[in-house]
This record gives sequence, C-alpha cells and structure tokens, in this order.
Amino acid sequence: MEKKKILIIEDNSDIRESTAEILELTGAYSVIVAEEGKTGVDMAIKHKPDMILCDIMMPELDGYGVLFMLSKNETTQQIPFIFLTAKAEKADLRKAMEMGADDYLTKPFDDLELLNAIESRFKKRSQIQVKVAPAADTLHLDEQEQAYLLQDLVDHGRIKTIKKKQTIYESGDTPVYVYYIKKGKVRSYLNYKDGRELSTNIYVENQFFGLESVLLNDKYGDNTSTLEDAEIALIHKDNFFELMYKKPGIASKLIKVLSQNIREKEEQMLGFAYDSVRKRVANALVNVAEKSSTEKDEVTIKISRDDLAALAGTANETISRMLADFKDEKLLTKEGNAIIIFSVERLKNIKQ
Repeated sequence: MEKKKILIIEDNSDIRESTAEILELTGAYSVIVAEEGKTGVDMAIKHKPDMILCDIMMPELDGYGVLFMLSKNETTQQIPFIFLTAKAEKADLRKAMEMGADDYLTKPFDDLELLNAIESRFKKRSQIQVKVAPAADTLHLDEQEQAYLLQDLVDHGRIKTIKKKQTIYESGDTPVYVYYIKKGKVRSYLNYKDGRELSTNIYVENQFFGLESVLLNDKYGDNTSTLEDAEIALIHKDNFFELMYKKPGIASKLIKVLSQNIREKEEQMLGFAYDSVRKRVANALVNVAEKSSTEKDEVTIKISRDDLAALAGTANETISRMLADFKDEKLLTKEGNAIIIFSVERLKNIKQ
C-alpha cells in the first residue's frame, strides 16, 4: 500500500524532527519537512502532499500566509491542512478555522493526539470522495449527499453557546455568518415603531437561519434571539459560498429551506389579515408545538406570554384571555411557565 505523503512546516527543529519521527515510525506515512513558510509553500506546490501540518507563528511568512497562498493555488487548495499552534487563545483558533483550516493541534501534543487528528482528516476526506466523487455531475446530488456536505460544513463552524433571550443579530447588521441550530430554539421578529414586536418565524434544532441576507448580500431585515439556551454553529459566509461554488447541486437543498420559510411567512401574513384573534393564538400555539414535537398530539411547550403575543400579533392581555378560554374548553392547561396542549389537532381545527 502506497504511503501517504505529509508535509510538516515548522520552524522549531525539535518539534519538526519529533513529529516527523512519530509519523515515519507508523510505517504509513512518508514525511517531507520545511523550516519556514515560504519554503513550505514551494514544497507543497512541488510535491503535492496528501496532508500539510503547519505551525502558525513563523518568521517572514506565518501559517496564515501559507494557508492563504495554498488556497489560491488550484493544485494545492484541496490538500487537508492542520495548524500547529502553541497559542490556545480562541481568537487564533477561530481565525484558523475561518480561513479554511481542516483542524488544529495545540502544542505540546502527544503521539496519540497527532495520529488521531491525521487519521480523522484522512477518513473524512475519503468519505466525501466516496459519497460525492462518483457523481461526476455536481449539479445533481441526492438527499444523502446534500445532507452529508451540509453536516460537514456545520462541523467546521464555530460553536457558540447562547443563553435564553439573547440577541444573535439585529435588523441592519451586515451578515457574516450562516447559522445552524445544534440545540435550542431561535425566533426571528420585527419591531414596530411603538416598540411592539411581531415574530416572523421559529427555528429549531437542525435548522439553518440567516440564509436570505447572506445569499442576497444584503443587511438583515429582521432580528433574531434565543427562545431558550442554545448551541449555534456559526458558518462563515466564505465557507458557505465555497461549498455552493464547488457543489452547485447543494443549492436544491437550500432552495427547499428558503421555500419553506417563505411559505410559513405567507401563511402567517394571511392569518393576520383574515383570521380572528382566537384563531391566530391557536395557530401560534400549534406552530410552537409542532416545532417542539412532530410526533405527539399532546405536547408540552415553554414560551413566554410576550413571545406568544409577538407570534400571534396581538397584546399580552389578549393572550391571557385566550389561554383562559382554551383552558375552560379543556384544550390545554398551565403548569408554572409550561403550557400543556392536550391535542394539537383540536387546536388546528379551531374555527374563526
């Protein structure tokens, strides 16, 4: 079996030599080394290694410069790239990932960490090749291929934990990221001039949001905040567009996402125009329930009266009255800050 070729770019001779020795002792890799960035770029272009391990802090041309130059060269831009850094500050690691690095190792690292990181990147690369490369026409990707590529994009995003009721972005902000919910719920909303809010959508786990403004290259038209503690993947728009350009077939998946968002907003606007307050509140409860559980007819939801009022387009006092009426009709009950809906279907079928 042919050995994988790995290029190590590292100005510290002890680290460079010990890392090369570890890899060569496995018998699975052949190693070439460079003592600084400019030489490393030349060697990468000349030898086309299967992977590059590169220090960040180097004289003349640092690791960021190496990655930038190689990413602009068609013959080297697809080579898996792992940063080696002695600086564990989040800003440095975030910059490395946002520039397109596949992974990073914080020095000092042990033998197992090094080998696991390399094997993990080779395994992921081979999975992508097996799943996608056979389909020479990248305009046509099946659901499984689309899901795999999008999940890989998410996995390389920056994960941020955001507390309940915290703002993610505001209307007028310039989009930098596409967002993906790994845990929790997020709502989008508009502000009236008098300070009232109108919720326009609720996003749940495994959903993207913020797509429209990124695709239109326009400022956000609405606001978003968390409905509960959440984990959000921040995917830099450059990485997002890179996937779109390389795999145009992924666009069909995103078109479905955008179409669903538009359909939900159209239905909401029609409801505001023609439905009674009673029907609007029922629809708001159904919306939250369906985003919380898609299988059960009896659902427990947690949403504040303010958020429910914003979703239904009505006042807090009206929400209190409607919830009391629904409780009398045995449609739901309240326990603390939770609302127990006995039957989502019955709420759906509420008439005007």
